[in-house]
Amino acid sequence: MGENMDKDNVFKKKMKEVPPFTFNEEVTRVFDDMLNRSVPLYRQGIKMTAKLARTLYQEGTCVYDLGCSHGNLGITLLDIFEDIPFKMIGIDSSEPMIDKYLQRLKQRQIPGDVQLFCDRIENIGIDNASVVVINLTLQFLEPSVRDRVITRVFEGLNPGGVLLLTEKIVHQDLGYTDFQNEFYQSFKLENGYSRLEISQKRDALEKVLIPETVEAHEKRIRNAGFVFFDIWLKWFNFASMIAFKQDG
Repeated sequence: MGENMDKDNVFKKKMKEVPPFTFNEEVTRVFDDMLNRSVPLYRQGIKMTAKLARTLYQEGTCVYDLGCSHGNLGITLLDIFEDIPFKMIGIDSSEPMIDKYLQRLKQRQIPGDVQLFCDRIENIGIDNASVVVINLTLQFLEPSVRDRVITRVFEGLNPGGVLLLTEKIVHQDLGYTDFQNEFYQSFKLENGYSRLEISQKRDALEKVLIPETVEAHEKRIRNAGFVFFDIWLKWFNFASMIAFKQDG
């Protein structure tokens, strides 16, 4: 993860008008640096997500990575599975991300069956899955689409299957949301971003990334039919959640 990392300067220069954020070639090229400097505990979260996926994987089933970007989770999974065969399906709507993922796979020995598709995750059917990962992706979908995605995940999971969801979140208390946002801005400043970069990226993400509360995620997940929900990692306005489908 992060090999040959280019520095994120996407929002470094003052823009007359900030365009909406997209996962284009420029963002793909610097994505690892952007993640490491913008998402608290990113590396630890990816590693633990992969460990959970490996532990909960059911032989003969599929791991789905919805919003796989350029493959940080998938590459980590390949390391953890080592020479044990498994099937993984990655979906992302960004062609540059999928292209970079394919380049990374060419440099590795792949013990299992890895299939990548460039499409929107709401268009993909889920079948024979024991693990579905959605890592910082649901937040980019229209809120009206999110229920449908989680329901489709539930329906495609085998009994005992698991959903691993990581999202940027807001708090029910708007005052506390402001409080945690101050810590998040300090985190980015400490990682070398300027106030101009932070401001311009925030403008670019407005109406593109729409976070929800943990309570909204839990309600959606339980309404889909999951019998268990918990938060296994949280850093102010970032949370990693786990949900199980009933076994049998």
